Amino acid sequence: MNFFKKVRGKYHYSLVILRELVKTDFKLRYQGSFLGIAWSVLKPLMLFCVMYVVFVRFLKFTDGTPTFPLVLLLGISMWNFFSEATTMGLNAITGRGDLMRKINFPRYIVVVSATVGSLISMAINLCVVLLFCIGSGVHFTWRVLLLPLNFIEFYCLALGVALLLATMNVFFRDIQHIWEVLMQALFYATPIIYPLSMVADRLGTENYGLAMTVEKAMLMSPPAQIIQDIRHNLIAPETTPTVWTLCNHWFWALVPIGLTVLILALGIHVFRKYSRKFAEVL
Repeated sequence: MNFFKKVRGKYHYSLVILRELVKTDFKLRYQGSFLGIAWSVLKPLMLFCVMYVVFVRFLKFTDGTPTFPLVLLLGISMWNFFSEATTMGLNAITGRGDLMRKINFPRYIVVVSATVGSLISMAINLCVVLLFCIGSGVHFTWRVLLLPLNFIEFYCLALGVALLLATMNVFFRDIQHIWEVLMQALFYATPIIYPLSMVADRLGTENYGLAMTVEKAMLMSPPAQIIQDIRHNLIAPETTPTVWTLCNHWFWALVPIGLTVLILALGIHVFRKYSRKFAEVL
């Protein structure tokens, strides 16, 4: 009991600041808009409608299953979280320069509050996806019990990237534009608007070995691995390939998870090393 009291006393101040920053950021995000918080749901839904018409109906980017529209909606919602968390985290320190010069508190709280705000938006979007799944008669399996692990991994990845970007952005403001381009490239390199099986379809049966290699390489990316795992565990375990089903050895299946842990550890290390200089640089 004494141990827990000491831990609570040590981090109570940080938790209070974190809670207030999250509340403030979430309120300011939609301040002045007529629909307010409803945009956290409407924005991914509108984006889904556009991509569904263009890529599924017009360009035929589909695996032919009735659940693919739901898989597409879920993928867009998950990608929006990663994109928003890393972008908000990137600008968190530079946007709170005045606050850090006036108040003494742990600097990492600013980045964490930005990512937690994106986590709240993701939770709202996930509720909408669940409603669509129930309305469409999706058969949930025991794999939904694995979803908390997927979401924890996804948040750790977003937080690690956000800590790295926030630190670099203090010293090199060009990182904002570089990250925007990298995110666009990563979006198309991740099977979100198209099924992973489309890679094999486009390369043809004569290049089956090459297609399998490309698919496995794509799933080595932590965002791709996590999004595919979430789709597999929630909606379509029979038709959604994952790194666990494509790779024949457990070592390769653990590579993207290891990369996530490495990115988080590196982000924490770099942020702690350079956070003392933030106030004077800003």
